[in-house]
Amino acid sequence: MRRLLTKIIFLGFFIAICSGAKAQKNYKVATIMFYNVENLYDTIKSADIINGNLSPNDSKYQISVPEDSALASGLEIYREELTFQKLKGRHVIRKQILTDEFYYKGTKLWNSKKYNEKITNLTKVISEIGRSETRTMPAIIGLCEIENEHVLQDLCDGMKKRGGVYGFAHLNSFDARGVDNALLYDKTRFTVSNQKRLVINLTNDAGYRDYTRDILLVEGLLDGEKMYFLVNHWPSRRGGEQKSLPRRVAAAEVMKKAMDSIREINPNAKILAMGDFNDDPTSPSIKKVLNTVYKKDKVKNDTYFNPAEELFKKGMGTLAYQDAFSLFDQQILSPGFVKNEDDGYHFFKMNVYSPSYLVTQEGAGKGYPFRSFSGDNYTGGYSDHYPIYTLIIKELK
Repeated sequence: MRRLLTKIIFLGFFIAICSGAKAQKNYKVATIMFYNVENLYDTIKSADIINGNLSPNDSKYQISVPEDSALASGLEIYREELTFQKLKGRHVIRKQILTDEFYYKGTKLWNSKKYNEKITNLTKVISEIGRSETRTMPAIIGLCEIENEHVLQDLCDGMKKRGGVYGFAHLNSFDARGVDNALLYDKTRFTVSNQKRLVINLTNDAGYRDYTRDILLVEGLLDGEKMYFLVNHWPSRRGGEQKSLPRRVAAAEVMKKAMDSIREINPNAKILAMGDFNDDPTSPSIKKVLNTVYKKDKVKNDTYFNPAEELFKKGMGTLAYQDAFSLFDQQILSPGFVKNEDDGYHFFKMNVYSPSYLVTQEGAGKGYPFRSFSGDNYTGGYSDHYPIYTLIIKELK
């Protein structure tokens, strides 16, 4: 791996890498991708049923159901501040307040035909990520802007039609728009042992709780090796980049505390944090709070490795605004993925996935990601972000 790589031979899950000296090593490979799927809502007007008798990390603590069914249950509609402490012991309905546009009577005229086309589009992208390098579909898929467990099941069903067997990890958050983070995984390669939500506590200018997406932390075994994945969607830049920066700094501090805590127990733990951070790799929330570096030989025990920074410096991006690309979608790795290449899976490379069909070919957005919506108009596109992916490999001895 330290020599110039001149040839890669693909063997299913395995790759054979030949160096300039013609020595050959065989490696097993896994693709880990992240994708902001741009407002993946189902077509049903939903409400959440919260069962405060369960642990907040139980997937049934907060479930999404049709609003009519929720109201028919006779449960109380909860209108107070949403905190685990205040909800403890209570069984209530939480009405969704900012999702009406994704409804057949809403402004987007969202219906089953459009929804099914979007599911088909997304599963096409997911199934092709990393395929040219590995001839396999991704082992791990981080997602943001998904509404609930129902759309995740539809994605899994769509992937089954393409030959994959996928499950998902997900916990509904209190986000005001009703969207969450989730993890899809190849059930033949990854086993979930634990999942946990990391809450980002924010307040608005009036001093009231401001709800955002929880960070999803998933622990499990990838091909028998313990790993941790954190899926993020940090607060937006609404109101301006500098004014909103403290909100993303708060999210970065929550994420770093979780990663540092894992590494206090096992300094060599393999942790991969991915997401739409709404900041570039050189932004203070990433560079300073997380203490990231982008060169492998600069990785120390108190740093995290962010190969997305090198892509950013080369001019690559995952979303565009006013004729400028940003690279908000990133994957950040703990030193365990970099420092000891003889111990299981380690980092091989990262890339942005932007084939021509994901690029807008004409009009005002020419050259930008082929998004699903232009205002309230459905375009038949994919997302306003390109996905990003990392290949990790381990030598077969």
